[in-house]
Amino acid sequence: MNNTAHAATAPSPAHLAQLQQLVLAMPMAQTLGLRFLRVAPGEVELEIPVAQPFTFRPGQLQATPVFAVADFAAVSAAGTLLPAGWVNATIDATLKLVGPARGTALRARGRVVDAGRLLTVCAADVYAVAADGSESLCATLLGTARNIDASRPG
Repeated sequence: MNNTAHAATAPSPAHLAQLQQLVLAMPMAQTLGLRFLRVAPGEVELEIPVAQPFTFRPGQLQATPVFAVADFAAVSAAGTLLPAGWVNATIDATLKLVGPARGTALRARGRVVDAGRLLTVCAADVYAVAADGSESLCATLLGTARNIDASRPG
């Protein structure tokens, strides 16, 4: 992982907490029941419950929430490396569904692939979590986040 462009110093615990607050304030994150399991420089682990309104058959999620949790994980991982006053947004993402998204929850592990000044390539793997806690890979995402200096107008 090349994460030197923005991460000359490790992000502070306050920065990582602020990132979580910003994500969890988003209506989509709230609708999905998103929660953070782990946040570290260049890495994030998230989880959403398998909720009936998002299924297309009992206990199996439709692709939209799978994409959403993968995107949140990948771009949040990218956000962990941004300096104070910067935000990011997805500009491109490709999701590959490799297995059924069924179980009690989906767990997404996001990571930075290459961090640049204006663009960060990021990725996430999404696992279906069974009632016994076992995981099976159901999707993988490769994305690009645009890094934005929020203090600049426009």
